[in-house]
Amino acid sequence: MAFDSLQDLLVHELKDIYNAEQQIVKALPKMVKSADNPTLAQALQTHLRETENQVSRLEQVFERLGMPARGKKCKGMEGLLEEGKEVLDEDGAPAVKDAGIIGAAQKVEHYEISAYGTAKSMAELLGLSQVVELLDASLQEEVAADELLTHIAEGQVNEMALQAGAGRGQASES
Repeated sequence: MAFDSLQDLLVHELKDIYNAEQQIVKALPKMVKSADNPTLAQALQTHLRETENQVSRLEQVFERLGMPARGKKCKGMEGLLEEGKEVLDEDGAPAVKDAGIIGAAQKVEHYEISAYGTAKSMAELLGLSQVVELLDASLQEEVAADELLTHIAEGQVNEMALQAGAGRGQASES
């Protein structure tokens, strides 16, 4: 695909996001199942439903642009999800694994925040107000999901992970 216009680049970005969201829909159930902390599991389950809605919104965006909803392989998301899978596949203390799940999930959220922000900015410049609204709705959900994960980490999981590792030769500053 040649990038002869900003709209060409926007479509490229939208295809990337569309595939990324589809990958996330497949990965989130495994994360939910692996989470030990019930608050974390519920947050991930809620975000799965949001992600399904985000896929639907992207389909509406493609429709508004008069194009079929098709993705292109998002290698960035593939890599982030593969790293997250490594955390899920490891043995370890449940709270420590939960902290790892949160970290992996936040990497995904940050990618999505960046992607939606970029696409929204392009759509604004192109005067695509309905597309901007759809992208902004998903962007706001991603920001909220990231903030919730931070709250769960700082309010519960990280302290529990610290306690799980107490007495196991943790590194300390000298």
